[in-house]
Amino acid sequence: MTAAEQRPGAPMPPAADGRHPDGPTSGGPTSGGSTSGGGRPSRRWLKAVIVFLLIAIPAGYLVISAIQSRNGGEEKAEAASAKGLSAGYPTRVQRRIYDVPVPPHSKKVAFYETNSWKVSSLYVQFVTDRDGLDSFLHRIGTARSALDKGKVTITGDQAKKVGWQVGEAGHDWAGMELKQKDPQPKLRITVKFDNPAHPKVYVVSTVTP
Repeated sequence: MTAAEQRPGAPMPPAADGRHPDGPTSGGPTSGGSTSGGGRPSRRWLKAVIVFLLIAIPAGYLVISAIQSRNGGEEKAEAASAKGLSAGYPTRVQRRIYDVPVPPHSKKVAFYETNSWKVSSLYVQFVTDRDGLDSFLHRIGTARSALDKGKVTITGDQAKKVGWQVGEAGHDWAGMELKQKDPQPKLRITVKFDNPAHPKVYVVSTVTP
């Protein structure tokens, strides 16, 4: 038996290529260790997403802000031109109190109400047809024959309050005043017959408490 066999625990000398017979050398790669091509996965995609968001989000806010600014400007222009008129039918209570039965299916309906301790007024405009105009006049106790051709009964101050252009030259106007005993309302009605099939009606109804 040789000396090496008699001492099995003794370390063996390294081979000529530098590798230990029982495993890798202390300077070589260990099992389970990372290779030169290993490491954490690349984060380039994450950086690209962050850069995209940093560019896209502010740009999106700018677009939204521009749209809101444009819409806000259009709304302000419409409000300025309307000068208090609200689109749509007056409430049933308003129509009953002021005696302004706007015909069904009317177009471009708008109204405005003013109130004070002395007097209250309802301003109403609408576009209707021949039957609608006749029905409206009949329901307030009058008729088309009561309209005076060329007459504008709504005053300049009343028209200015809501931005109406009643009385302008070059248009076919007709008007009437309906005076009733208090507390019934007094109506000033002016109709534009530029399109006889679809007259535009302007009404100012005033109630004195």
